[in-house]
Amino acid sequence: MLDDVTLTEDGLPPKGRGRVLLIACGALAREILALKSANGWTHLDLTCLPAKLHLYPEKITEAVTEAVEKHRADYETIFVVYADCGTGGLLEARCRELGVEMVEGPHCYSFFQGNDDFARTSDADMTAFFLTDFLVKQFDAFVWRPMGLDRHPELRDMIFGNYTKLIYQAQTKDPALEDKARACAERLGLDYEYRFTGYGELETSLAQLAP
Repeated sequence: MLDDVTLTEDGLPPKGRGRVLLIACGALAREILALKSANGWTHLDLTCLPAKLHLYPEKITEAVTEAVEKHRADYETIFVVYADCGTGGLLEARCRELGVEMVEGPHCYSFFQGNDDFARTSDADMTAFFLTDFLVKQFDAFVWRPMGLDRHPELRDMIFGNYTKLIYQAQTKDPALEDKARACAERLGLDYEYRFTGYGELETSLAQLAP
């Protein structure tokens, strides 16, 4: 996991005009690095905040603010790779105050699927629990243990009693991850649905940062 680590192409501190710093959720690090590599986006540097901030969304806005202020002098452009992520609009308002842009959408499930398409399916998916590649890999660390299901399995019905299905939004086509996601659905007692999204609007958002 990449937490609070700035990455450049040559390992040196970034200097000069034309470079863009991405301040991102650690849960998106692998996807961002894959997009950088596939598209040759060498002008993009990446610093990641701990993915576990999603367990404490009230801390995200201040963490992003500190990162922007820390790195602002070294970059022509800073782009925040978070959606609202449970901040209730506070992150968007702070980004406006700081003069930086961010990914559009309420959360990564929306921008991976495409915000408009996610909105269209929201009624049908109202009782769905979503997982991404990252959350499938980190299911125990980010879902099972934080919710206390490892210690109190009886909480499953209390927490997930109103859910009917688990939707795995896959960024990559990986049969091993599909198997694990299906197993996660079984552990939660939910129907399973596979939905390949690729990188969705994460990719189109980063593509607009071309020099």
